[in-house]
Amino acid sequence: MADLTGRVAIVTGGSEGIGRSVVEALAGEGASVVLTSRSRDRATSVAGEIGGEVRGAVMGVGCDVRDPSQCRDLVSATVAAFGGLDILVNNAGLGIFKPIQEMSAEEYLVQVETNLNGVFFTTKAALDPLREADDAWVINIGSLASRNTFSGGVGYNASKFGLLGMTEAMMLDLRYDGIRTSIIMPGSVNTGFSDHGDRPWAIQPDDVGEAVLQLLSYPRHTLVSRVEMRPSAPPRK
Repeated sequence: MADLTGRVAIVTGGSEGIGRSVVEALAGEGASVVLTSRSRDRATSVAGEIGGEVRGAVMGVGCDVRDPSQCRDLVSATVAAFGGLDILVNNAGLGIFKPIQEMSAEEYLVQVETNLNGVFFTTKAALDPLREADDAWVINIGSLASRNTFSGGVGYNASKFGLLGMTEAMMLDLRYDGIRTSIIMPGSVNTGFSDHGDRPWAIQPDDVGEAVLQLLSYPRHTLVSRVEMRPSAPPRK
């Protein structure tokens, strides 16, 4: 695995679940990592917990990715603290699973604004320092729901299908600026994201952190633009 000493990363939604595992993976390899949560206190607390266990520095910043000005402030705080930005992991997201008959306009919009618009706002804010980096990456955390629809997924599917399209277009836009762009699309992950309880057969959050490190380890002339992850042996239906 690549040594990330001297590299600087932002992980949105980094206080729990997949995001926290990505922070731990990056900082464990020596990167300086800024994690976000909508709660500044939560972000600071989790950064303190992780920082005592890893090689790299970890800082917490409050940021609602639905707000472009907060995304700009996040990037400015990162550059001020660590001198630049090499890696952006857009992980912040949420899901509300209801059929269209039951989903309110507000519930639909908060998913699109967070899962899709938030990626645009954060990436847009990060472009200048990423262009200046020696080896820059944007890694978006999507879902197999970016390709597979399901009942009750009207808002979630819309946001994740959009994220896949946005990521692939961003990849084409940014490749000649020295920024590699990829999307990781996990299936069932054993987190508190859904109400299914503990699922030891599912993908573990650390597995997604490992996938991020694998992407970062590829030679510069190579881009793996999409990673699909599935449990190897889910329960039989």
